[in-house]
Amino acid sequence: MSVTDLPDWRNALPWPGPDAHKHARGRLGVVSGRATRTGAARLAARAGLRIGAGVVRILCPPDAAPVIAPAIEAVMLTPFASDEALAAAAREMDAVVIGPAAGVNDVTAANVRALAETGAALIVDADALTVFRDAPDDLFGLLDRDDVLTPHEGEFRRLFPDLLDTGREPAAREAARRAGGVVVLKGRATVIAAPDGRLAVNDNGTPWLATAGTGDVLAGMIGGLLAQRMDSFDAARAAVWMHAEAARLFGPGLIAEDLPERLPAVLSAILAGLHANRA
Repeated sequence: MSVTDLPDWRNALPWPGPDAHKHARGRLGVVSGRATRTGAARLAARAGLRIGAGVVRILCPPDAAPVIAPAIEAVMLTPFASDEALAAAAREMDAVVIGPAAGVNDVTAANVRALAETGAALIVDADALTVFRDAPDDLFGLLDRDDVLTPHEGEFRRLFPDLLDTGREPAAREAARRAGGVVVLKGRATVIAAPDGRLAVNDNGTPWLATAGTGDVLAGMIGGLLAQRMDSFDAARAAVWMHAEAARLFGPGLIAEDLPERLPAVLSAILAGLHANRA
C-alpha cells in the first residue's frame, strides 16, 4: 500500500473531547542521558507536551535530576538508578522515547530491553539504535508493531547495511518488515514504512531542519501522538509533516528549541481546515 492509497492522517489526529483530562490525553515518558547530556530529552519532552500528550515525564539517571529540574515546568521528572527502576517508572506510560543523547553503552541497551517489557509503545531513536549495530536482531526481537524506529541514513545503515542500495522506499519497507515495527527513514523526503506494507513519503521537507536537536523534537512529537493512542504509522507520518511545517513557518534562523513553540499554530491550522471541510 502506497501513500496514494492511504487515508489522510489529519482525520485520525487525537483532538480532546469536552470531558478530557490530562491522563485521558496520554502519558509520555522520555529517557534522559546523564547530567551533561540532558538537552535532547528536554527537547523531546517539550515537543510531546506541545503536540497534546496530557502528562509528560522525563526519566533520568540520578545525577541528571539537579540539572533537569530547574529547566522544566509542566514536564515532570522521575530519577531512576537501574533498568529495573526505569521499567517500574515506565509502566504507567502509554509511550516512551529512548535514545536521544542516551549514550552508546550497555546501560542504554539494558534500558531498551527493560522498556520492551512494560507494554508502552517505544520510540527508539539515536543512541538506542546505534547501540544495537552489532546485533540488530536483538533489537528487532524486542519490538512490536506499535513501536517506531527513527533513524537518519547513518543509523539506518548500521542496522540495515544491505538495504539502502535498493533505494530509500524499498529499503524502508523491508526494514519495517524485518524490524516488525514502523520505520521513519529521515531525510529530505522522509520515508515512513509500516510492517504491514503501508508506505508514505513526506512531501514538505525543508532544509531549515538541518540543525542539531531537530530529530529529538521529532521523536518527542511521535511519542506524544502515540501516547494519545494514535496508530503508530499515522502518528509517524503526521509528526513528520507537522515537524517540517513548523520549520517552514519559522524559516531562517531556526533552532530546535523553536519547533515546539510553532506547533500550536500548525495544529490550529489543521483543526480549522478540518472544520471547514465539514461545514
